[in-house]
Amino acid sequence: MKRTPSDLLTIGDLAERAGVATSAVRFYEEQGLITSIRTSGNQRRYPRHVLRRLSLVLFAKRLGIPLAEVAEAFATLPEDHMPSKRDWNRISRRWSDHLEARRRELERLQRELTDCIGCGCLSLRRCYVLNPSDSLAEQGAGPQRLLHPDPETF
Repeated sequence: MKRTPSDLLTIGDLAERAGVATSAVRFYEEQGLITSIRTSGNQRRYPRHVLRRLSLVLFAKRLGIPLAEVAEAFATLPEDHMPSKRDWNRISRRWSDHLEARRRELERLQRELTDCIGCGCLSLRRCYVLNPSDSLAEQGAGPQRLLHPDPETF
C-alpha cells in the first residue's frame, strides 16, 4: 500500500517507524511535543509529519538537549502541517550552537582528565580534583575546581 503525506498513522505505526515504545509516544504527546487526532472511538491518529517531530525529539535527546528546550523550539513550528525547510534550518542552527558548546566542554574535560592522570603530582596547585578538608565547600556544591577552572577564583 502506497502512503501519502495526508495518511494518518496509528500510535503503533508511529512508534515502530520512530523506533520507540508506544509509551514513549504517549509521554511525548503528554509533554506537548507531538499531537494526535482522535477518532470517534478515541484512538490516536498521527499526521505523518509528526514522525519528523518525534525523530527530532529523539535526536535532541541524543545531543543532551532538555525536553523543555525542545518544546520551546517546537512552539515556533506549525502543528497542523509539515514545517518548512526554513523552520527546520532555524532549529538546526540553534541546536548546532548547543552541540558546539557541548563539544568545547568535552574537550576541556578531556584536557583536565589528561592533566590529572598524567601529572601524578597530587599537588593542590595543579590538581583540580583534590580538596583536603573540604576547603572549597564554602564555594558551593559540586567539583568547584572543575566547574571554575580559573585558579584566581580560589
